[in-house]
Amino acid sequence: MRIVYGSKEPPFIVKQDDGVLCVNGKIDREEICDRRKDCLVDLKLVLQNPLEINHVIVEILDVNDHSPIFQQKENILEVSESALPGAKFQLQAARDADSGLLSVQQYRLSQNRHFRLEVKDRGEDRKTPSLVLEKPLDRETVKSHVLLLTALDGGKPPRSGNMTIVVNVSDVNDNPPVFSQESYTVSLKENSPAGMTVIQVSATDLDEGSNGQVEYSFGNDVDAQVRERFNINHENGVIVVSGTIDFEECSRYEIDVQASDKGTATLNTETSVIINIVDLNDNEPEIEVTSFSQALPEDSKPGTTVALISVKDADSGLNGKVMCYINPDLPFHLTPSLKNNIYSLVTKTSLDREQTFQYNVLIVAKDAGEPSLHSEINIIVDISDANDNFPEFSKNPYTFYIRENNTPGEKIISVTACDKDKGSNAIISYQILKDREVTNTQIPSVNINSETGEIVALKSFDFETLKTFQFQVVATDSGTPSLSSNVTVNVFILDQNDNAPVILYPLSSNGSAEGVEEIPRNVNAGHLVIKVRAYDADIGYNGWLLFSLRETSDHSLFGLDRYTGRIRTLRSFTETDEAEHKLVILVKDNGNVSLSATATVIVKLVEPKEAFAASNVKSAAQDDEDNNVTFYLMITLGAVSVLFIISIIVLIAMQCSKSTDYTSKYIQETNYDGTLCHSIQYRSGEKRYMLVGPRMSIGSTIVPGSHANTLVLPDRRRTSEEVRSII
Repeated sequence: MRIVYGSKEPPFIVKQDDGVLCVNGKIDREEICDRRKDCLVDLKLVLQNPLEINHVIVEILDVNDHSPIFQQKENILEVSESALPGAKFQLQAARDADSGLLSVQQYRLSQNRHFRLEVKDRGEDRKTPSLVLEKPLDRETVKSHVLLLTALDGGKPPRSGNMTIVVNVSDVNDNPPVFSQESYTVSLKENSPAGMTVIQVSATDLDEGSNGQVEYSFGNDVDAQVRERFNINHENGVIVVSGTIDFEECSRYEIDVQASDKGTATLNTETSVIINIVDLNDNEPEIEVTSFSQALPEDSKPGTTVALISVKDADSGLNGKVMCYINPDLPFHLTPSLKNNIYSLVTKTSLDREQTFQYNVLIVAKDAGEPSLHSEINIIVDISDANDNFPEFSKNPYTFYIRENNTPGEKIISVTACDKDKGSNAIISYQILKDREVTNTQIPSVNINSETGEIVALKSFDFETLKTFQFQVVATDSGTPSLSSNVTVNVFILDQNDNAPVILYPLSSNGSAEGVEEIPRNVNAGHLVIKVRAYDADIGYNGWLLFSLRETSDHSLFGLDRYTGRIRTLRSFTETDEAEHKLVILVKDNGNVSLSATATVIVKLVEPKEAFAASNVKSAAQDDEDNNVTFYLMITLGAVSVLFIISIIVLIAMQCSKSTDYTSKYIQETNYDGTLCHSIQYRSGEKRYMLVGPRMSIGSTIVPGSHANTLVLPDRRRTSEEVRSII
């Protein structure tokens, strides 16, 4: 017996010895019957003896030997986040090789918040699962939902199969970009170079794709000034410097920055970027003179305001803290006021325009920045004049020497005074002081030019009448009130040779100088014949007399001393000499234009006895004549002495600092014998000299120290002067 099962090997066999139908290996119902509900196997049994065919129907019962299987292990769904609750998404059903109750009987969905499972029974073991949306999706919250779908068959225990469901939430542009900070604050140093990064803003968009792509820009309200100084990168949000950053122009920028996505319906958001500019010490202090007096009176009291100084610095903090100072050597100082950066330039000491008429005040303003910056300004302070200086004469006292016989109305002397003030305060007028207590009758003889100080004589002076006089000149300025000074003017009249010598002896009754002298014939050489005496009212050189023989009968008999006027015999007389000799003596002074007088002496030679008798008579006459001469000499010497004393007193009053303790020694010249002595004092350099001796005349050149009769007198004065006095 054998089994016929088509072309396939039959799943059963029949034992030949007993005809038992046995299974021929493992039977797989799903392989034999596919998915049919009833699995009946029709077996043909062929008997060979006798040959016949028998049909045997074998029903193969199903066992739960298969688990449900999903065709895909993972099912990816794309669900828009805009899907409304109730939306249904059909899933792929699981397959189970078993049938009947052993096939897929139910589905289970993993727990979640948004979906539920709905299974539709289609019969014949067909159950179709579907996902139903219960709550709206938010891609920005959860981009993807992973669900586990489990299929269970009806076995006991049941078998299961799983499929992963990935629900990707597709984006809808429902989220605007969001900045990482509500606002941004950054500090930026002024003068930062162009291209320097200031800050980077960052915004994110929970959407995806173009909906989540963000680009940056300045807000619509950002003005052009900000756009000139800053740029923003549209892609990465980096803000950079593009222009000049100046703290003094603007210390703070608040910029609206906008982030926009690239969705179809663009969404955007804004944030504020606050840029605080950090001040650098890049501005020098500025100095402004807000009030200034161009001319400051020199009599201004200390504390007088000269100018108001305002300083400012465009920088801030220590960079804008300004200190001012000036040179401490100036008579000014800066006083800060109650307001910041306001100073008063005031005087700190008294001013004197005559010492300094203008001040150049350098004001330096220095800030406290690091490094420090400074600026400076010059203020010229002119000092205006106040009448605070008395007129000053060029000399005090004045000593003038004028020659007698001057022409009335001519300028004789001049005084000069100056005033250190200026303008009307320095305009000086002169006048002669009239003191009621002074009875000097010579003051009305002079007059002064009130503008120039030139003094003219109203009359001619005579040295023999007036030798010196004194008056005071007042110099008054034109200030208000006026100031004045006075000076003493000492005028010495210089002698001119306007008096001819007067012969005192011999003198005849008719006024001519003539005398008769009798001498013994037996006198020896050197015998004094006669002494001619003469007087000149002039003084000095003009009064210095010289004697000479103008005429003589015999030049070998008589000789004349030119200084003393003595006539002596030069030799003894002989028998051949004449008994009478005429001598003409010329007496002349030593003036520039010499004046002279002559005297005639008749010398008679007599015998000794006659000469002796005549000598007695002559002695008596000579005594009378000598008495007269002595009287004249005493008068002359007295007058000279008084004049000398007056001159010394005047000099002491004029030069009180000069020592009067003069010690001098007079060295007499040879042959000097009794002629009136005159002296001259003069100055050369720092020394004062007195010259005593003959041959001195006005206008002569005097060489100090060159004559034996020149004395050096002590004197402390340092200025060289001309001849000071003539005695």
